[in-house]
Parts: sequence; structure tokens; C-alpha cells
Amino acid sequence: MKVTLRRQDTEIRFPVRSAGERHAKRSRLFLEVECEGVSGYGEIAPQPQELNGDAAIADVIDEVRIFVVPQLQQIIEREGDLPSWTRVARFAGSRAASNPAVAVLEMALLDRELRVAHATIDSLWPARFDTPWQTTVSLIDDAAWSVDAHAARVRAKISAAPLSSSALRRLSELSAPVLLDYNCSAHSDVEVIEQVRIIRDVAHVVAVEQPYAVGNVVDTARLAEQLDVALSVDEGVRSVRDVAQLVRYRAAEIICVKPARVGGLANARTIIVEARESGLRPYLGGFFESPYARSVHRSLAQSCVDEPSDLGPVDVVGQGYSREVDPVADGFGVSPSAEMLEHAAVLVNVEVTI
Repeated sequence: MKVTLRRQDTEIRFPVRSAGERHAKRSRLFLEVECEGVSGYGEIAPQPQELNGDAAIADVIDEVRIFVVPQLQQIIEREGDLPSWTRVARFAGSRAASNPAVAVLEMALLDRELRVAHATIDSLWPARFDTPWQTTVSLIDDAAWSVDAHAARVRAKISAAPLSSSALRRLSELSAPVLLDYNCSAHSDVEVIEQVRIIRDVAHVVAVEQPYAVGNVVDTARLAEQLDVALSVDEGVRSVRDVAQLVRYRAAEIICVKPARVGGLANARTIIVEARESGLRPYLGGFFESPYARSVHRSLAQSCVDEPSDLGPVDVVGQGYSREVDPVADGFGVSPSAEMLEHAAVLVNVEVTI
């Protein structure tokens, strides 16, 4: 058995500035687990730096190298076989980097299990919804926008700063409804309410997302009572317990669930199901992943999500290869292309005897 971790650095063609950082470049980590001639692939796209509770990519790489791969080796040595993907979520520790590191292994093992069984992801997650797409832009600077023509909703990054006339003009040109994403940067209820009022004069605002810091459920609930649009929570959703708190305080109507943030696909699905049963409207979020992980996330979303989600393509500057994914007959239906992987840097390459 061999475990290989690769890093692919990309440049986003249309950078997006949020309150805490500018999304101009993104590194994607691909974990390959090869055993008996069959490989499975996982992918995550961590933040460049630690932000709002999400780990920096350097910490995630260390987590994979120091904790996840050795833990996988111990299980193989003890049991003589790879663990099922369904067990991997329990590998997570309390460190911020643990959930994304576990998530990338879980995806790789699920992909491999499906390939060994000559099965497709539809056999595990039958499609129930034609989940619409969401696209992301910024109201914080005047960088060029790229609004996906297929997008059912626009997530607009916003901060406490006054909106420019060009931002309001561009908002007025949108035909899709708008979700205002503060990324934990709001200072007061009055500030948010006033910005919503101004923007509603030119655009259809349907929600305000993550105005306050992670864990600040009380202030979020107070704001939710005053708004006549939905309140969404993103960075504050990391577990089923978080969902229970939001429901208890009536602090949200919408939640964003990101598989890498919550520890993988199994946890994401559990949180989504729990949220729906509690009357919330969950959607699947993303971290600027490649078409491979986006395809995996699309399969998950179509099985349990009807809210607009981060499933559309991420436009990046050319990297010297012709395509990012190859079609395959089983597994997730696509695989990271051999050409793309050849251009990625190898960070970990470990062999284990079974």
C-alpha cells in the first residue's frame, strides 16, 4: 500500500476579497491511497492562513504527515487491511487542522472502495435534488466579477466599510438573489441592518451570513430577530452540536456545511440531515476546490440538499496541463487527471506492507 500527498498551487482568475483575506491563490491537497493496484483520491483546499477557526494549509499538511498517515499505518499493521471510509471521521482530534486532514483521507478511501466494488457514488447517494449553484463575488473592492450564468444565488462578500457607488451599481445589475457574507466582520446590529436596507434598494437580498464571530450565538440570534431576511451561519457550523445551539437560540435559518471543515463527507451528510429535520435550510459550501472535489460535493449535495450550493467551476489561470480531471467508469465518475498530478509537488510518499 502507498499513500501520497500532493500539493497543487493555483491562481484564481477572478480574485475575491473577503473581510479577512483576498482569495487570489489557492493550494489544493490531493491524497492518493493505492492498494493492490487500485487508487482512491481525496482533495481539500485549505486556507493559506488560519482564519475564523479554519486551519492554515501548513498546519493541515503537518496534521496529515504527523497524525493521519501514522494512524492509518497503525490500523493496517493491526488489522491487516485498509479501514472502511465510514470509520475515518472518528480519527479526528481537537486540533483545527484535524478535520480537513481526516476529510481528505475519508474521500480517498471512499473513492477506492467504490472502484474496488465497480460501483458508482449514485449507489451510495441516489440523487434526489437538482441542487442549484451559488457563485461568489466581493463588494469590498472593485476587482472584476465573474457571475456564473447558471447561478441561482450570488454570495457577496461584505465588511463594515461603506459601500462604494460601483459596488451598488454592480449589485443593481444582478438578476439572481444575493446573500451578504460578512465573514465574522460586523460590529453591530445597526450597521448590518442599515447595509441591508441600502442594498435592498438595488438588489434582492435573501440572507445575511456569519455577521459575528464563531460561537457568538447570542448576538447572532438577537440580529436574526430584527432582520426581515434570513440569517445564515457558515464558520460557526462545525458539528451537530453547533446545529443544536443555533436551533435552540433561533439564531439561523440557513447554514453552510463545508465537508473539509466538519471532518468529511459522512459528517457533512449527518449535519445536513439533522439541520433539515430541525427546520433549517442547509447548503453545501466550498473552499475553491478543483473540478474533482466539486464533483464529489455535487454528488453529496444532490442526495440531500436543495439550497443553492458551492458546486460550480472555479476559474483558474492555466497551469500547464490541458485538463484537471479524467472521466472514469466507477467511483465518483471523475478522477484527478494524471497530467495534473504530474505537475503537483509530492509532499508525503509512504509505503506500508499489508
